[in-house]
Amino acid sequence: MSNVIADIRETLLPLYGKEEAMALTRIICCEMLGQSSVDFFLGKDIALSSNQKTFLQSILERLHDFEPIQYIQQQAPFCGKRFYVAPGVLIPRPETEELVQLVTERIPSDASILDIGTGSGCIAISLSLALPDAKIVACDISEKALTIARINNERLQGKVSFSQTDILTYQPPTTETGMYDAIVSNPPYITIKEADSMAPNVLDYEPHEALFVPNDDPMLFYRKIGLLGLTMLKSDGLLAFEINRTYGQVVKELLVSQGYQDVQLMQDICHNDRFVFAKNTK
Repeated sequence: MSNVIADIRETLLPLYGKEEAMALTRIICCEMLGQSSVDFFLGKDIALSSNQKTFLQSILERLHDFEPIQYIQQQAPFCGKRFYVAPGVLIPRPETEELVQLVTERIPSDASILDIGTGSGCIAISLSLALPDAKIVACDISEKALTIARINNERLQGKVSFSQTDILTYQPPTTETGMYDAIVSNPPYITIKEADSMAPNVLDYEPHEALFVPNDDPMLFYRKIGLLGLTMLKSDGLLAFEINRTYGQVVKELLVSQGYQDVQLMQDICHNDRFVFAKNTK
C-alpha cells in the first residue's frame, strides 16, 4: 500500500473502524484526489501537489470532527445520479432509493405526484427522471432545503415544481381535492430519545427538523399526511411512506384506522420494516 493511502487509512482507522476507514480512503483518493481505481487497488503511491496536500489536510480535519464525507464532497449518490447536498438537507440513504423504485412500480407513467418533505429533492427528481410524463410537486418547510432541491432539479434536468409548506398546518384548497395519483413522503421519524444511539456524523451535522419527532408523538407526520391524503389523493390513489422500523405495525394500524385500504408493510433490503403503502378508496 502506498504511503499516502496508508497514511490516510491509519489516520481514519481509530475514528471509523477498519471497513469505513478504507471506504473513506478510497473516496478521498479516487473521487477527491483524482487517483484511478485501478491504481488505488494496486496500492500505487500518489504524488500530491502542495495544493493537494493542503486540500487533503482539510478533508482529514473535517473527518476528524465527524463531518459527513457527503457534505465535504457536496454530493451524494442516489438512483444512479449525484445529488448536491449541504448542511440543511438530509443525506440520501440507500433505503430511500428502494422507496423510489417501489413507488415507480405502483403508479402510472403519467401520474400526478406530491412529495412531502422533499429535502434535497432526491425522491421527487428521481421519480421525474424515471417517469418523464409524470407531473410532480414537492414541498418542504425549509427554504434552505428548497434552494438545494431546485439546484438539483436544474442540474439533473428534472421537471419538479417546488413550494414552501408547513405540512403540519397545511389546509389544502378545494382545487387540490382528488388531485394526486400518489403522495410520497420520507418524513421526520426518529424520536428524540433515540438520539443518544446515533452516530455523531448524523447527530451533529444533519438537520434536526428533518430527523426528529417528539417522544410522545412519533406518529405526528404520518397522521397529518394520512389525513391530507384522504382529501388530496384520487380514488385508488397511493400513499407511500418511508418509516422508522420500530413503528411499522403502528403506522399500518394508523392508516387502517383512517380508512385506507390495501395497507402493506414492507421491509428493506436489510430486512427491516421500512415502507408502508396504502390506497385511498374514498
